[in-house]
Amino acid sequence: MKYFCESMVKPIKSILLKHPRNVFISQENLNKSYEKYNYVKCPDYKKVLKEYESFEKIIKDNVENVFYLPKDNNTGLDSIYTHDTAKITKKGAIYFNMGKPLRRGEPNTTRKYLESLGIPTLGFIQGDGRMEGGDVVWLDEKTVAIGRGYRTNYEGIRQFKELVKDFIDEIIVVPLPHAEGKDECLHLMSLISMVDKDLAVVYSRYMPVFFREYLQKRGIKLLEVNEKEYEYLGSNVLALAPRKCLLIKGNPNIKEKLTKFKVKVYEYEGYDLSYLGTGGPTCLTMPLHRE
Repeated sequence: MKYFCESMVKPIKSILLKHPRNVFISQENLNKSYEKYNYVKCPDYKKVLKEYESFEKIIKDNVENVFYLPKDNNTGLDSIYTHDTAKITKKGAIYFNMGKPLRRGEPNTTRKYLESLGIPTLGFIQGDGRMEGGDVVWLDEKTVAIGRGYRTNYEGIRQFKELVKDFIDEIIVVPLPHAEGKDECLHLMSLISMVDKDLAVVYSRYMPVFFREYLQKRGIKLLEVNEKEYEYLGSNVLALAPRKCLLIKGNPNIKEKLTKFKVKVYEYEGYDLSYLGTGGPTCLTMPLHRE
């Protein structure tokens, strides 16, 4: 199959999901697991399935090829967030050594499945290196921004640089704040979602000044998410194609801003599916091929 995803905004042709039936399993499983995974509170399994049905329909209506990770015994609730385990480059997949210990069984499961689809492996972040996909943002095919926070460390970034040195010109390391603490999930993608090559949704309060100025110098228009909508994952926006995106319903302010810039916005109800586990539409998907 075709694979290439050195972009956050080109039209998605193939995508990887994991259905909540193969992750959450049952209400009983959620009841005994959600606190360990630091969810806001326990999701309602029936509501999750209903919300996912809406989310999944939007994906299938806009993406030609949709693949699903199978159920397995080496992963837990967070494996529904397929985005974090790897990045797909033109030379193959780079698999990450997850910063969250409970998630370290996920990359190998993803690798086995993607290799079965014909996507080769370029390399691994390993040893003391830590990295998660939510910290890796392609600004263009030659430029990558990587968040340095609790989930991604300098050793992980060093290894990533070595793996991509032949085809990436610039890697910008963006220090992330302590914010709500080590146990909370704060990725670079919590602060920026590219909607087009010259348009991004951002939460500037946690963004270093140099990086914000860098984005502006590149000619990227920054649409600011307010604090209330940031808390409800309003800065987590999945670009299905340039100026066509998916957003969790309940963020009217940023939706209005996007619409003013001629962005087609799809929405899904995601309180139980996304908000309670702090993973928006980008987190729930791993684009495999953008073209």
